[in-house]
Amino acid sequence: MAHPDDVDFGAAGTVAGWTDEGIEVTYLMVTDGDAGGFDDGITRTEMAALRRDEQRAAAKAVGVTDVRFLGYPDGRVEATLELRRDIARVIRQVRPDRVLMPSPERNYERIYPSHPDHRAVGSAALDAVYPDARNPYAHPELLTEGLEAWTAREVWLAGGPTPNHTVDVTPHFSRKVAALKSHATQVGHMPDGALEEMLTGWMGANAAAAGLPEGSFAETFQVVDTA
Repeated sequence: MAHPDDVDFGAAGTVAGWTDEGIEVTYLMVTDGDAGGFDDGITRTEMAALRRDEQRAAAKAVGVTDVRFLGYPDGRVEATLELRRDIARVIRQVRPDRVLMPSPERNYERIYPSHPDHRAVGSAALDAVYPDARNPYAHPELLTEGLEAWTAREVWLAGGPTPNHTVDVTPHFSRKVAALKSHATQVGHMPDGALEEMLTGWMGANAAAAGLPEGSFAETFQVVDTA
């Protein structure tokens, strides 16, 4: 994902379900989120450190302990060959079956997931899955690091305009809220209950659109076969 908190807004309920099933999950944050927050008294260096700590705490709330950061500058991410290589490196290290990433497409119905950093990371990550990580001749320096080619069999795109898969996360809603509340620099300014109200409306609408029972909450993705 591009920033600390992105995975929690888009997929924390789904991730909690995966870890409950015994699936190992690794987080990779391209930036430290140093351009975020609302406190002018905190330096950007301090903000980066705070947001790393917040993401680790949020990850723990949904059963994730492996959290990695690439340290790219927040707000200035581009889908470069360097970023593709750095993501492909982690794919070859972790050797995942499934890679969750932001959609590289702009969503005009709900603009917030379409932050330029999100779209750039989605584009670079998709290229890192196909063809970079699986092609032994792409980024030859990775082979010299002892990292053999690896094929991830599917990609889950979050926040895009054309979701084709819905996950009922009703049992994990409270853990999603807990994960998001770990990001105090981002949500601490919200009035009591406002975060829950926002999530209830948005995730309830996802569930209703999928025909789930009233009172359900859901996260949506576009799943792409990349095997």
